Amino acid sequence: MLQLSERLLAVASMVSEKSRLADVGTDHGYIPIFLCMQGKIPSAIAMDIRSGPLDRAKENIRLYGLMKCIETRLSDGVEKLKPEEADAVVIAGMGGGLVCKILEEGRQVLESVNELILQPQSDIDQVRRYLQNNNWKITAEKMVCEDGKYYPMMHVVHGHMEPLADIEWKYGQFLLKEKNPVLGSFLDKEEAEILKVMENLRTAGSEKALVRLKELEELLAMNRKAQCRMC
Repeated sequence: MLQLSERLLAVASMVSEKSRLADVGTDHGYIPIFLCMQGKIPSAIAMDIRSGPLDRAKENIRLYGLMKCIETRLSDGVEKLKPEEADAVVIAGMGGGLVCKILEEGRQVLESVNELILQPQSDIDQVRRYLQNNNWKITAEKMVCEDGKYYPMMHVVHGHMEPLADIEWKYGQFLLKEKNPVLGSFLDKEEAEILKVMENLRTAGSEKALVRLKELEELLAMNRKAQCRMC
């Protein structure tokens, strides 16, 4: 039986049952393979911009005997996805700027899907702002820590999303509301890292260091504001 990493397992858990899945940047194809083996989804399209990862996905799909269930496509984002082919789209394991680019370039085809499961590796506030500005609504969030790295993710549907508070753009409305323990751990770690850098900058004394110090003071204030919300 295929065993997913904690990150991929959390992403897979956000896909609705009986959805036809498109997995963008599928890499080894583990998420569609796992979901098809579980019987949670009837079919999937595993997509990647690079032929190497897609070949690995094809081999894994063949290994688990899922050739009739999972199709592979060489695709830049959702370029090769057709309207009405998928109910759910997973975009995981890439930077937030690239996630926004894929969503923007795929606007037309994504109108026909029911849900997005997004797991940006960076700039998650940028992704949240893009969603709010483009008629997408976050309905749930999760966060896991794996090998010392923190991975926030979100479930998204079509609809109006009200503007978020400053700390919600950065840390996640649902994670804060639910007092997510992994977010709590992340905030503690982030605070310690900020304080350490600030201490080093104070001894530097250069103009550039002072500018950076001001930026970190603002970040620290936001971090502590989020920690207060978690209390």
